[in-house]
Amino acid sequence: GDGTIRIWNVETGEFEKELKGHPDWVYSVAFSPNGKKLGSGSRDRTVQIWNVETGEIEQKLEGHSDVVWSVAFSPDGQQAISGSSDKTFKIWNVETGETEQRLEGHSDEVWSVAFSADGHFLASGSGDETVCVWDVRTGALDGEPLCGHTAPVRSVAFSPDSQYLASGSQDETIRIWDLHARMLFGKS
Repeated sequence: GDGTIRIWNVETGEFEKELKGHPDWVYSVAFSPNGKKLGSGSRDRTVQIWNVETGEIEQKLEGHSDVVWSVAFSPDGQQAISGSSDKTFKIWNVETGETEQRLEGHSDEVWSVAFSADGHFLASGSGDETVCVWDVRTGALDGEPLCGHTAPVRSVAFSPDSQYLASGSQDETIRIWDLHARMLFGKS
């Protein structure tokens, strides 16, 4: 809420670095796979890409018209995605700062976004109580939205083999989806 990002040493519990650059609340942070960059999403409607070593902002990504709730990096670190209250999420080129794709399909804010481990798919969780899976190459929805939650979906994550997707909701449940069968795991 103070607009800062802090980097902590996990082994010692010591505070190592403070990153300042957002003028408003920071809602999401994510390391790139190689740990050299950090992405942050804020109420100021921007995504910032930081150099972890220097603490400097490398890219300020602008284009959302409302709060950025979630940020994640692709497995190769070349792209970042951001989910927003503007009901969209964007795929960004981390090096150039350009928007590569703007994806729409949810009828409410996008609370959470995640890349699959192979980088071919994205997942998004929304206030519309659905989870969507998207094809990164085409930007198209991959199958029908996954329905079943009865409140906003606040978090999504792929399994390491990208076969399953977990979603966490304000309805106080976690659902695990079998993406090949397109059903709730363990249900027929």
